[in-house]
Parts: sequence; C-alpha cells; structure tokens
Amino acid sequence: MTTQQPQLTDFAALLRKALGDALKPGSETLLDMVCDEIVFEFPYAPEGAIRRLDGKAALARYLPRVGKLVSLHTLALHQVTANADHSRFVVEFSCTGESKVTASRYDQDYISVIELRDGLISTYKDYWNPLVVLAAAGSTESLRQILQNEMQDER
Repeated sequence: MTTQQPQLTDFAALLRKALGDALKPGSETLLDMVCDEIVFEFPYAPEGAIRRLDGKAALARYLPRVGKLVSLHTLALHQVTANADHSRFVVEFSCTGESKVTASRYDQDYISVIELRDGLISTYKDYWNPLVVLAAAGSTESLRQILQNEMQDER
C-alpha cells in the first residue's frame, strides 16, 4: 500500500464512494484509480495554476504541490450522476480547509466530470472557483511558485 497525505487518502475515499463498483477492485489511492495516460484538466484554473496534466507521472508530481497550498479539514460528497454504462460520472462535492500560505479559509465547491476506461479514470475535468484558489495562494506569483516550479512543461 502506498503511503500518501491524509487529505489525498480522504479524496481517494470520496472517489471510491462516488464511483463505486465502476472502479477497478483494489484501487485504494488516487494514483491506483487512474490509468497511465490520465488527462487531468482544470478548465477554470487562474493564471499561475496548472490547466492540464498528461499522464500518471505528471499527476504524481503535482499532488504534493497542492498539499503545500492547502490543508483540507472536511470533504463532503453531495451528488453523483452516471451515464447508463457507468463510464462517465458527474460528481458534486465540497471541502473546507485552510490555506498553508495565507492562513485564510479554503472552502471550495467542485463539480468533476470523470470518465472511466477498464475501471480506471482516464479523464478528470475538475471545475472549481478560481477566486478561492487565488485567495489561498495570496497572489498569482505565489500560486505559480507553489504549483509550477518544475512543472512548466506540464501546462
């Protein structure tokens, strides 16, 4: 079993609950749940943030950076809608937390559109309020430094 940050463990549990039996059995961590060619998109990402990650390795490099920005206290699943063959899901959830940079609250609502292939997440589009992210970072430049340092080629 892979060791990961508690907030990532909580997020993986939320996804397991939302996607249920459509996920490949034994997928415990977020990285276990995604295919090697995952495309992870953030359509509302503000300037300074990553807009797209291609591949599991890019996602693995990105996740610890988010942990430097925010600490999540709660995650709440609100609604899950799936297509007939359970290959595409719309997941509505929210979180409460705190910015590790500015100490401001980080309360965010999400709508994620998730596509599965062979029981693994192949596409994840994450829609959230960019103003909440900018407030957590304090500035566009701070956000860029936290999220992009070595990831310039991932955009």
